[in-house]
This record gives sequence, structure tokens and C-alpha cells, in this order.
Amino acid sequence: MGQPVPIAEPSTARALRDRLTIPVLAFGGILMAVMQTVVVPLLPDLPRLTHSSAGAVSWTVTATLLAGAVLTPVLGRAGDMYGKRRVLTAALGLMTVGSVMCALSSDIAVLITARALQGAAASVVPLSISILRDELPPERRGSAVALMSSTVGIGAALGLPLAALVVQYADWHTMFWLTSALGALGVTAVWWAVRESPAREPGRFDVVGALGLAAGLVSLLLGVSQGGEWGWGSARVVGLFAGSVVIMALWWWQQLRAERPLVDLRLVSRPRVGLSHVAALLTGFAFYANSLVTAQLVQAPKATGYGLGLSIVQTGLCLLPGGVTMLLFSPVSARISAARGPRITLALGAAVIACGYVVRIADSRDLWMIILGATVVSIGTTLAYSALPTLILRAVPAGQTASANGVNVLMRTIGQATSSAAVAAVLVHHTSPVGGLPVPTLHGYLMAFAMAGAIALAAAATALTIPGDSADGGTRRARGRTRGSRDEALEGA
Repeated sequence: MGQPVPIAEPSTARALRDRLTIPVLAFGGILMAVMQTVVVPLLPDLPRLTHSSAGAVSWTVTATLLAGAVLTPVLGRAGDMYGKRRVLTAALGLMTVGSVMCALSSDIAVLITARALQGAAASVVPLSISILRDELPPERRGSAVALMSSTVGIGAALGLPLAALVVQYADWHTMFWLTSALGALGVTAVWWAVRESPAREPGRFDVVGALGLAAGLVSLLLGVSQGGEWGWGSARVVGLFAGSVVIMALWWWQQLRAERPLVDLRLVSRPRVGLSHVAALLTGFAFYANSLVTAQLVQAPKATGYGLGLSIVQTGLCLLPGGVTMLLFSPVSARISAARGPRITLALGAAVIACGYVVRIADSRDLWMIILGATVVSIGTTLAYSALPTLILRAVPAGQTASANGVNVLMRTIGQATSSAAVAAVLVHHTSPVGGLPVPTLHGYLMAFAMAGAIALAAAATALTIPGDSADGGTRRARGRTRGSRDEALEGA
């Protein structure tokens, strides 16, 4: 008779799950960023593949942006109330369902709906950061939060070349089947490895506040994202902006009077929180111009005199070093924050982004200089994005971390949408004919770099105005006391 097979003790299995918590959450963040970028290589061919117009195809990107902006603060609040792991699993599940819908259909209406569902994944990072705060000891929290913040850039850098390779050598539906399988793996891994956070903010969900925020954000971001195509002075765009102002004013009034508001505006009005959100908006603007302009610049025809005529796959490989450096520099960000405080890390990161754009302005013709400048911007983005959630975590109560980080991610999204519109406006006004088609000039690209660099400097200045973190001072004082005690002990010996 064979020996009985030993059964692992529950504590052993739980220890394994705890060790895998950070990698599993990071995988979810990378997967979210990959999902957002995989459609980019398809955009030129989607009108032909779906028998639709280029304007309709652009909604496969716009729908994800709008849904993510609306759902991030809403799902963050839901996570604080009903459980962060539960809501995180639901967000990844919606993302996976959207990917399956894209894999099964070529109808543009279905694709737009599916991409809107995938926008729910924008809440993955703030929810994961809140889980890390609840589950990890302070000495591990900083590096884990920094890594989680960096997954956005890492996933974007990995997603573009991966999607380009699949699109080039296989049917485009294959790409969505692959992401569907990865999404299912992510949902399963989170449910198995991640504990449910005990910190809760009980109460009734603010449905009126959620609907008001959704209406205001959709009006704002729809006007920003479509202003270039519809015309900034058109009745539709002006009406959207005016409607957004009115709706958000009413929403603000309602939130101040709600017993359990969706967003605690009194908390947001505190300088440490409010200025962190402003810095997030400015940093999102500065960061997004890098990948947006780099992809267009290196693919420009050689006939322009500056373009390199690279393919989509080659373009993705040019952005890959930036993603690798984000992974490498995330622990550096955590160390700087531990030593000097996250606001200094944020200011330093924004300043490094500005330096990256100086490199871009100095030389945007040689491939190695383009890659170097883009990589420097990525390093600065890592420092800044890793510091932002740490600032929020130290400034808000434990029961509101997911919703507060959701608002911070929302501000980054608004910054990115504004950056996209501003860069497009600059490039449209600086074109020259090449082969009978208007193509942006090198001067237009340099102006876009200068604009993004100036915004990065504004983000650095904003970071320095954030009130000092008392926790940092306490940490430094504690270290000083420890060193003093050690010195006294040595003298006594």
C-alpha cells in the first residue's frame, strides 16, 4: 500500500498566496495597459476590416477613454464600500468580456461597446494600490506601490510591439483571443492570491453623484477628444463644454450636501490632496505627449527630411526601452520617497521629464537620440507616477484610499486627453505637403515637445508647493534617534 500523499497545511498555502500578491496585482496592471494599447496597430486597417468610417473607428479609443474616466472614481468608491478585491475582480472580468466580444465580432458597434467595457480596467491600479496599503507592512509598501504605478508604462511599452506582431502575422481576432486568455488568467489569479481588504467605508452608494460625475466627465472629455474633428468653435463642442461646467457645478453642490458622497470634496480641498491631483493632471499631460509624438515621428516618411519611415513593429520596439527602464527605476522611486518624501520624488520626476524633452528638442533626427529622449521621459514618469499614490495614501483615511486614488488616476486621464487634443492642434497647424498629403513638420513636433516640457516644469513647481509630509519628518526623526542610540551604545562600550 502506497504512502499517503501529504496535504499542505493551510498556513503554507496562505503564505504562498501572500508572496504572490504583489506579482499578481502587477500582472493585472500590466494587462490593463496592454488592453488599452493593443488596438493602436489596428486603427489604420479597421475601417476596411469593419466596413466603417475612420470617424467611427476612432471611437474604439474614445469609448475606452470615456468609460475609464467615468468608472475609475466610481469603482474606487465601490471598492472602499463593498471590498476592493471583489470590485477589482469585477473590473478585470469586464475587461475580459470586452476582449471576448472583440474576438467574436467584426461589427464596429459591437467593437465600440466592447472597448467601453474594457475601460473598467482603468480602476485596476488604484484598487490594487489600496489593497497593498491594507495588506503590506510599511517597509514593503513603498516599493510595491512604486511597482504598481509603473505597470501602466510597462504594459503600454509591451502591448504595442506585441499587438503589432500579432496583427502582422496572424488574423486580428487572434490578438483579442490572446488577451481574453490573459484576462481570464488575471481574474483567476486575483481571486486565488489576493486577500479581501478589511478596511471598509460602509454606507449607501451615491447613485446621484455617480450619474452626475459621469454626465459631467463625458461632456468634458467628449469635447476635448473630438474638438479637433468637429471644430473647437462648433456648436457641438461649445455646447459640451458649457454643459460640462453646469453639470459639474451642480454635482459639486450635491456632493457637499450628500451624507455619503461619491467624492469627499472636503478631503479634496485639503492642500496635500488637492495639489496632488493638480500635479497628476499636469504630469499626465507631460507624459502622454512622449509616446504620442514619438510614434508619429519615427513613422513619418523619409521624404519629410526628418522621418525614419519605421513600421509599427519597429516603432513599438523603439518604445520598449522606456518600459524596461520604468520597471528598473520603480524601486529607485521608492527609495527616494522613503528618504526625502514623495513630494520631492514627484518634483524630481517632473523635472526629469522636462530634461527628456530638452533631449528631444536637441535632436529628433537620429534614432538613438530619439530613443534616449523617450527613455529619459519614461524614467521621469516612473518617479512621478510612483510618488503620486504614496502622497494620496499618506493624506487620506484608510477607508477612502481606493476612491481617492481613483480620483487621482482620473486627473491623469484628463491630462492625457487634454495632451492628445493639444498635440493634435499643434501638429495640424504645422504641416507641409509630402506626396500630396499634409504631414506634420519637424518644427511642429519640436513645439509639441516644448509645450510638454513646460507643463512638466509646472508639475514640478506644483509638487514643491504641496505641504511637507509629517510622516517623512517622523521617519527621519526616528532614524536620527536610532543612530543616536547606536552611537551612545558604542561610546558606552
